[in-house]
Amino acid sequence: MAVQQNKVSKSRRNKRRAHDSLNPANPNECDNCGELKRPHHVCPACGHYAEREVVSVADEIDLDEDAA
Repeated sequence: MAVQQNKVSKSRRNKRRAHDSLNPANPNECDNCGELKRPHHVCPACGHYAEREVVSVADEIDLDEDAA
């Protein structure tokens, strides 16, 4: 197991970690429906990607009506 040769101060440790933070991805507008979506992902609202439908999005089903 590795053992440190000298103590690393809090400021030196924090300076090393300064570049480790992540930035949230900026959402883009869907070309088809205008909803916000993640870049390079299928739109969750309409199922389109690169101007063609990849996933068919079903209408919401009310389970209470089906049970009655």
